[in-house]
Amino acid sequence: MKAYWIALYTKIDDINNLKKYSEIVTPVIKSYGGIPLVRGGKFKSFSGDEFPRTVIWEFPNFKKALECHDSEEYQQGWSYAKDTTQRHLQIIQGFNTE
Repeated sequence: MKAYWIALYTKIDDINNLKKYSEIVTPVIKSYGGIPLVRGGKFKSFSGDEFPRTVIWEFPNFKKALECHDSEEYQQGWSYAKDTTQRHLQIIQGFNTE
């Protein structure tokens, strides 16, 4: 069963820190089988809170998604943005209706 990282950014104080984080972690996430599905982009909110940035990565399974998040390489990359960025990050297992 596939899994997904869903990151809803609530505040970005330094876009350069976020860019540095992205440059570092993109190859790390891909090395765990991550595929970017949503990364910013045009949006329209219909209800609830509005987030200035949404990022969704697809992983082959829940275990790989957790391993990636907990890896030293990912955590080192996140250190560039964590003090100037606020986000909600959730890793969630997908499902199949068939």
